[in-house]
Amino acid sequence: MKRNTHIWQKTLVSMVVSSLLLGGCALPVEQTSSGVSMPSGWGERGDQVKISPEGVPNFSWWQRFGSTELIEMVLLAQSGGYDVAAAAARVRQADARARMAGASLLPEVTGNVNASRDKDVGEPSTRSYTMGLSASYEVDIWGEKRASRLSAMASRDAAVFAHDAVLLTLMASTAQSYLRTVAWRERVAIARYNLTAAERVLGLVESRYRVGSASAQETAQQRTLVASLRQVLALRQQQEHQSLTTLAVLLGRPPQKLTVRAVSLSSMKAPTVESGLPTDLLTRRPDVAAAERRLAAADADVTVARAAMLPTVRLTASYGVGSDRVRDVLDNPIYNLAAGLVAPIFNNGRLAAGRNLSLARREELLADYRASIISSLGDVENALNALQGSAKQQEAHQEVLVHGREAVRLAESRYRSGSDTMQALLDTQRTLFQAQDLAVQLRLDNLLATIDLYKALGGGWRPKRMASSK
Repeated sequence: MKRNTHIWQKTLVSMVVSSLLLGGCALPVEQTSSGVSMPSGWGERGDQVKISPEGVPNFSWWQRFGSTELIEMVLLAQSGGYDVAAAAARVRQADARARMAGASLLPEVTGNVNASRDKDVGEPSTRSYTMGLSASYEVDIWGEKRASRLSAMASRDAAVFAHDAVLLTLMASTAQSYLRTVAWRERVAIARYNLTAAERVLGLVESRYRVGSASAQETAQQRTLVASLRQVLALRQQQEHQSLTTLAVLLGRPPQKLTVRAVSLSSMKAPTVESGLPTDLLTRRPDVAAAERRLAAADADVTVARAAMLPTVRLTASYGVGSDRVRDVLDNPIYNLAAGLVAPIFNNGRLAAGRNLSLARREELLADYRASIISSLGDVENALNALQGSAKQQEAHQEVLVHGREAVRLAESRYRSGSDTMQALLDTQRTLFQAQDLAVQLRLDNLLATIDLYKALGGGWRPKRMASSK
């Protein structure tokens, strides 16, 4: 029995040695580069944006806006977003496929145990007991299986990066939706305040009309303004509710159970963003990293398709014992070792078409990778432009607000004394209302542009060490 076991061990060793010797013929897996020439710095809009010495944006950017409620919302999105859960499931699927692809690198061994009883009419019954092991292995001469495993691992990495891209997008969308909700609340408050002021002026006009100091036209004009402001207030309230519903959907929660405490953006400040260098985007943005990993998987798939056109060698070995009595089952061993060569001769161009398909797929993913790089550069430039532009508009608009408030105060005083017309007061009221509403929008635009820049730079994402890069 020991001799038989020794023979079986020698058989397995010979299979492994043969595969190692033949593996030296493996086809290489080419690594395709993007070929995109990266700029050395950002455009003129990025001159005033800080470049961090580490070359990475802040990983907890949502904590720098001065709002504890914003932090709560982002953390809720991280844990409760259904898009993130679906992306995590896709990562697990890709990981399982990678394990399946790696399984073919080693021999497959199966075992069997059988017991049977046969009886013919008029004859005594017979029993038989058998046990056996069998192993099979397709020698990876051309590196097909190793390339297939590299493809699966790169696809798994791409799934991980895609998951991170979904998470980054969800965090940015949640923060922006929260800010929009608060902005709508503030605009509702401004509309309500202006409606109250207009109603107060209407009371003044009506009292003057009753004593003959104001005309019916002036009264009608002020009543029209009050009705218009009531319509604006109703619209702002509707928009606030819609924004809150959007935020709830992002968080994966029923809108009826979500409340937002903040009522103004005035306490929130746009933090300074560390932009780094354009070349950092290749490793800082998860969507760009995912595109690169998909391209790497396509490179490996080309090798797999090319190897499929070449001969394959398959080794098989089996060892079995059997007897009609259980105690003698180990006394009659049988073993077998075989090797077979299979080469494609005629397949009507199927294998060549498979190779061409892999090459075309690689060209597609190379174009996608290049597009993602260019798109990321454009995203950063647009965000820098929006951030700088909104900051300048917001600064200039503060003077508009100061003069608008003073104009309303003077117009109301002059109207009370009879020195000015009702039309002048109406105009100043409308101008101030529009200026106050625009101030909230500009403050919101500046905060949204900051988040867009964080997102464009891959903020909040720490790239993980990928198995395929080890």
